[in-house]
Amino acid sequence: QVQLVESGGGLVQAGGSLRLSCAASGSIFSINVMGWYRQVPGKQREFVAGITWSGTTNYADSVRGRFTISRDNAKNTVYLQMNSLKPEDTAVYYCNLKATIPKNAWGQGTLITVSS
Repeated sequence: QVQLVESGGGLVQAGGSLRLSCAASGSIFSINVMGWYRQVPGKQREFVAGITWSGTTNYADSVRGRFTISRDNAKNTVYLQMNSLKPEDTAVYYCNLKATIPKNAWGQGTLITVSS
């Protein structure tokens, strides 16, 4: 069984910063990509940022230049540094892992609220 434990969510004013962490543990073999998605009520979950285990990053257009994803391979942990936050960044943020085993896993989600 795999666990993805997220931390770092909360309430922040517009223009502020937050850092999310996601630590993966359990029966994991050969991580390919870890990343972050977000979801607001009534909308589909959307991609935010991803990083391959070799370090290649990818970002949604809406966050590029403001968010930075990084990883610590030794700790099976991925981070999301979020700067210049906007009210439209308010959402539940989910950590995602894609590996040989498991193929796809999700964290429980952490709420980010950006006040105007």
